[in-house]
Formats: sequence, structure tokens, C-alpha cells
Amino acid sequence: MNSQKAAVIDMGTNTFHLLLVELNQTGFKTIYKEKIPVKLGKGGINQNHLAEDAQKRAFHTLRHFKNLIDGEHIDQVFAFATSAVRNAENGKEFVRKVKEDIGITIEVISGVEEAQMIYEGIRLSGSLNGQVELMMDIGGGSVEFIIGTSQEVFWKQSFEIGGQRLLELFHYHDPILPEEISKLEAYLEIKLSSLIEAIERFKPTGLVGASGTFDTLTDIYFESMLQCKLTGQHVFELPLEEFEKIHRMLLSKNKEERLLIPGMIPMRVDMIVVASSLIEFILRYIPVRSITCSHYALKEGAISRVMKQFAAI
Repeated sequence: MNSQKAAVIDMGTNTFHLLLVELNQTGFKTIYKEKIPVKLGKGGINQNHLAEDAQKRAFHTLRHFKNLIDGEHIDQVFAFATSAVRNAENGKEFVRKVKEDIGITIEVISGVEEAQMIYEGIRLSGSLNGQVELMMDIGGGSVEFIIGTSQEVFWKQSFEIGGQRLLELFHYHDPILPEEISKLEAYLEIKLSSLIEAIERFKPTGLVGASGTFDTLTDIYFESMLQCKLTGQHVFELPLEEFEKIHRMLLSKNKEERLLIPGMIPMRVDMIVVASSLIEFILRYIPVRSITCSHYALKEGAISRVMKQFAAI
């Protein structure tokens, strides 16, 4: 037996990801992947509640994923849920219903575990090159920050300030108003004080963004350069001045106009303004000429763990 299949379901606050892989001695090969904008946190994230229609969308998606997993005859299934389920008062009940009705066991991971798995995913992508990096992953519910090198993590923390939360708290007008940005930045300054201290202490010299928003930002950049991303490439560089250009454009447009930006995908169009503003805020504290964007994140971190188990067999 020199290869085996596994499935990973990453149940994020905004997006559910399915990844079906074949493991072998040297790594893994993707058989199939899919992402669906379930918006599990919509309408309840800041009340720590999973709304009824959000749960319906989740069940519909998980049944679809289960059919695909069964179709590939995969019995190694790793399903995990993050911020929305972690903080919801009805989260445990939701997990129980999924197990009962669909037969998928969900592991609800803590913010610290999530940060560690994101680090493992980023490391697997080959994004880290020896210097001290600040790594960040902007989810719908939480944002994870890790400071470390390809060898070790010096500091990591998860903050419940994800895109869906920030959207509901600050983005009332479209295009977003300058005073909404000011309120958002004042909020981040308070919420991220421990991160700002850690940056001063460990002095990272690079910024690595994982998946999600960073994928979309690089898609927009590549489209503007009339270039295609290479299949199989997991790491992309986004020059700082190009990020600034995209950021200013996002702030100036309403939703309809943002949808017309080449490279934009509909599932990111709402959250991308606050997410981009969060990146802009972080860039005040860290001197970089470009942002490294890792296509790998949490779900690849889970694959990395499965690979270790497989190698130990």
C-alpha cells in the first residue's frame, strides 16, 4: 500500500472548502477541490449564533461534499470548523446534528490550533525563506497571525476580527466612507495591541498572506498585468505599490463596480474592502517591498498532518 486517499473539509465562517487528495511517500496529489460560499456566519456572527438559513446552507453543502467523498470511496475524512462554530452558542448542537444526519464528525478547533495549522500549510507551500516572517490569514470570523521562520514559530494568536465581523461592524456605506475606515483602524489598534507588541519584539521583515483575500488580490494583480497564474504554483509575490493601487481602487468602488474588476470573484466582493483595509493597517508596522501570498493555508496544514501520519505507517 503506497498511496492512500484522504478528504479534508474546512468549514470556515464564510467559505467551506473540500479537498480530496491522494497521499504518497513524497507528498500529495489533489484529486478534486471545491469551495462554496456558505456564509455560515452571516446574520449571527456578532451575536455568537448560527442563523437558521446559514445552517441550512451548511447542511446542503456538507451533503454534497459527503456524496463526492463517498464517490471516491474515501474513509479518512478530516472535517474541522473554525470561528463561527467555535463561538456560537448553538455550535455544539450544530456539530451533533451534522454527525447524526450526515455522518461527518466535525472537530471544532481553537484559534491557537488554527494558527498552528495555517503555519503548517504556509510552510508546506514553500513560502518561507529563512527570514522572520509575519504570517496572516484573514477568515470570515477570525484572523490568525503567526511570527516565525520555516523552522519554528515564535508567536501566534487568533483574533475574532474576521472579515464578516468587520463588514457588519464598519462597512455601512458603499463605497466605504473615510470615517468608517478611521473607526475600523481605531478598533484594530485596540484589538491588535498584543500583535503590535509582538511585531516590535520579534521584528519580522517579511509579510506572508495565506489564501482567501490574498488569492483574490494576486488574481486582480495578475489580471492587471495580463498574465496567468501558473497551475501548480503555490506562492506569489504582490509588489507593495501594486497592493496600494488595488487597495485604493477597492475603497473607491461600490459592490457593482468591484464585481467588474478583472480577477474579482463574487464570494469575496463584500468582505474584500475591510480585509484589504486590515492588510493596509498591518503594513504600517512592518517594512516590506512586497507581500508573499501563499495559496496554501489551513486545509493544506491539515493535509500536512495527515501526511505525517501516513509517513509513520
